[in-house]
Amino acid sequence: MRLKLVPTVTSWDFFGKWKVWLGISLVMIVVGMASFMIQGLNYGIDFRGGTTIRTESTQPVDVAAYRLALEPAGLGDVSITEVFDPTFAADQNVAMVRIEAQEGDESVTGETIAAVETALRTIDPEITFPSVESVGPKVSGELIQTAAIAVFLAITAVLIYIWLRFEWQFAVGAVIALVHDVVLTLGIFSELQIRFDLAIIAALLTIVGYSINDTVVVFDRVRENLRKYKTKDLSEVLNLSINETLSRTMMTSVTTLLALIALFVLGGDVIRGFVFAMIWGIIVGTYSSVFVASTILLFLGVKRDWTKKDPNAGGQYANIDA
Repeated sequence: MRLKLVPTVTSWDFFGKWKVWLGISLVMIVVGMASFMIQGLNYGIDFRGGTTIRTESTQPVDVAAYRLALEPAGLGDVSITEVFDPTFAADQNVAMVRIEAQEGDESVTGETIAAVETALRTIDPEITFPSVESVGPKVSGELIQTAAIAVFLAITAVLIYIWLRFEWQFAVGAVIALVHDVVLTLGIFSELQIRFDLAIIAALLTIVGYSINDTVVVFDRVRENLRKYKTKDLSEVLNLSINETLSRTMMTSVTTLLALIALFVLGGDVIRGFVFAMIWGIIVGTYSSVFVASTILLFLGVKRDWTKKDPNAGGQYANIDA
């Protein structure tokens, strides 16, 4: 007996309440954008500026002890990560301590760096500090600009790809769904004031790739069914296509979420923000592939004069039982 996340054959009407689904998305986007404009994002060291201190010791790195030793200093956003490298000696234990620039300061002061070193020596007298690097406001501003360009170029590349592979209506629907996912992710980070750093940008780009993969599977089946059912209304074809790929969509999303939830619970503070962004992105990405991208395609319409059958269409993995 196999576990099925959804029945083998479904006939759910995904467009009977399309105004409700788009209304929910619109409300969430408005709330997210309002939060973004009012309180902005809680930028991490990568975007705010700060200092990275490299530590070395013969004793194993205890991240929790390091963090506890630095808490009385009230340094704000402090990130501590252990560095692993196969070239390190057996007794060479390396960590990176990142400290954000304090309010009103261009960078972390020398007194603050000295206080950090003193605090860490109380738990490990043998610790050394081979390098100290600072990221100023100018570099942080460039990182923000570069990150925005990276997301924009990724979405533009998706637009061109879908346009060439399908039709321009498919491309518009897919890109609106991607923008929807990115905006909602930025919104939830602004609302909850979760630290936003370069790892979150990596998560956003991953979300774009995951979401477009889901959307392409649905659109590929839509294109095949448009050729197969030439007299059916577009809404019927879209409903049929989504139902036919629903098993695959749910199986992919749920199994990915299981791994991400385990990482969120057990992975520690270092990757928690990245994993949270991925979890949220998987949820809204699956939602947008079904309700947003397809609804935009329904609104725009698509030509129905295809006469040749596409042998490459069909999504051969769409009917896998979940």
